[in-house]
Amino acid sequence: MRNTFGRQADLAQEAEDNIMNTDQTPPQHAQSDEGAPQPPNVLLVHGAWADSSSWGGVIPLLRARGHHVVAAQLVLNSLADDVAHTRQVLADRLQGPTVLVGHSYGGAVISGAAAGQPNAIALVYASAFAPDEGELLGELSGRYPAAPLGEHLQPDSRGKLWIDPTAFADVFCQDVDATQAGIMAAVQGPLAGAIFGEPAGPAAWRTLPSWYFVSTEDRAIPPDLARFMAGRMGASTIEVASSHASPVSHPREIAELIFAAAQIGVRA
Repeated sequence: MRNTFGRQADLAQEAEDNIMNTDQTPPQHAQSDEGAPQPPNVLLVHGAWADSSSWGGVIPLLRARGHHVVAAQLVLNSLADDVAHTRQVLADRLQGPTVLVGHSYGGAVISGAAAGQPNAIALVYASAFAPDEGELLGELSGRYPAAPLGEHLQPDSRGKLWIDPTAFADVFCQDVDATQAGIMAAVQGPLAGAIFGEPAGPAAWRTLPSWYFVSTEDRAIPPDLARFMAGRMGASTIEVASSHASPVSHPREIAELIFAAAQIGVRA
């Protein structure tokens, strides 16, 4: 891993010790009795062929640090609908400064949902798309050699795309244990194929500070495409030998990136 932030040696133990004692009330981000600001909220947005449970390893780590966390659940029928839903969650469920985190297709969603929203303070992309305004995900992907995942997509009668369950582990999460990979294949959320031809709206990364996790062993988003997107947004970037399913296989590294982004809110 290069350019990585400092490792938290006791992070997992902190999560185990503190998770049951974490306040469930959304923080208002006022000063505490000791004068220290509350940490920002975190809004997690999953990608295609996944659901919000993909953040299961990340959420306890964030909560152990005092972050109020919401994981949005997408329908995956259209980019515009998923952006609108995420923006509604941001407005209705989260008060105060919020870091938005997107995995895979979820990166395109947070790019649109955070645009112009006053409580969005930073963006974190985990092996994720980060289109500019007017770009198509299909066209963006086509700038680089095709990723192996594309060869194993199966359309259904509604135009939604599934990953062949027999290939799921190999093309989506090759660094996850076989049992977990089997569960992920069974609960995968299919994506409407039309989304790849849907223009993206205004991109929040043009105005908000951004962080990017590049999966160097990604078989869904080519690593060079990830580097291109991270580079043009000027994101603080780390590279990890991870599959596409980075929130599942590398939750601590993802959490550390979120902690770095959250310092924007703490300083504010």
